Amino acid sequence: MAISKPLSDRSNDTCELCTSHPANSAYTVSPRSGDNPDDQVALCDTCLRAIEKQQTGEYWRFLEGSIWNPEPAVQALSYRLLQLNKGEEWAAGILSSVEPDDNILQWALSAFDVAEVHRDAFGNELQAGDNVVLTQALDVKGTSFSAPKGTIVKKIRLVADNVGQIEGKINEQTIVILTKFVKKG
Repeated sequence: MAISKPLSDRSNDTCELCTSHPANSAYTVSPRSGDNPDDQVALCDTCLRAIEKQQTGEYWRFLEGSIWNPEPAVQALSYRLLQLNKGEEWAAGILSSVEPDDNILQWALSAFDVAEVHRDAFGNELQAGDNVVLTQALDVKGTSFSAPKGTIVKKIRLVADNVGQIEGKINEQTIVILTKFVKKG
């Protein structure tokens, strides 16, 4: 799709992801549609091809910069691409260092619609942003602390490819928590 004047002005005619090539296309971040520049990212041909081919790997390392772009569409697309690469150490490091707004997070993760839903130990459906309470004490792997029963974990994130896991912060560290050990708060 051709780049509109507002999108061209916002991006200074440069790819909003890699920032090293001229932008030639307006990419609408799904599930949004239409010509609203707020829902679009200005992309170079190389980035557009990489997205269309669902390319993963080292190419996307520049997302470390674009994830901090002030535009929600750029943040959502960057986070989505990082999720596709989360098995890579560099991508996992970036993902652990950012905490996008819930609306941006939902927009980014909408591409990974999960047929099943996340449920707590009592069968209650969990949503991104919910608060949960630990139903038993948990040793936090890789740290020197344990989280006692009754610990409240605020603003959880759902692990897109595993309905048995959520992410949350305990003692300022983002950890993966099994849903069978939480109760919706």
